[in-house]
Amino acid sequence: MENKDTRKELVVSALENGTVIDHIPPKSVLQVFKILDLEKHMDQVLFGINLESRRLGKKGLIKIKNKFFKIDEINKIALVAPTATLIVIKDFNIIEKKQVEIPDTVENIVKCFNPNCVTNNEAIPTKFTLIDKGELKLLCHYCEKTTAKDNIKFL
Repeated sequence: MENKDTRKELVVSALENGTVIDHIPPKSVLQVFKILDLEKHMDQVLFGINLESRRLGKKGLIKIKNKFFKIDEINKIALVAPTATLIVIKDFNIIEKKQVEIPDTVENIVKCFNPNCVTNNEAIPTKFTLIDKGELKLLCHYCEKTTAKDNIKFL
């Protein structure tokens, strides 16, 4: 017999200051967690996988206390989770809510998969041009090799 007072939701404390990354594809949540080095963040970090979503069916979410992302971190999120939304919170209020966007140029955050590329053999920052947003293909500025989504390695 089910108790009428049975909880149907998990209550999580409101975020006073920090960022929520919402609408992450469920299979990408742990990758986002890893590329942002969130295991080293010394404040509260909460994540959920396979949460209900009207927009995506299932989604992931990461909530990080006292963390605000720089553009290179946002670009990493966009490469791994292009459907993600960033929600910036200050003093318990939503200050900004925006969809991440895959940048046209990716600089010094992705490693070229070509072992012979000059960026893998000398101290030269990597630079890629986005050539296919749907399939996520990046063209190396130096060796002109194409790196596909499955080959992307972050620096």
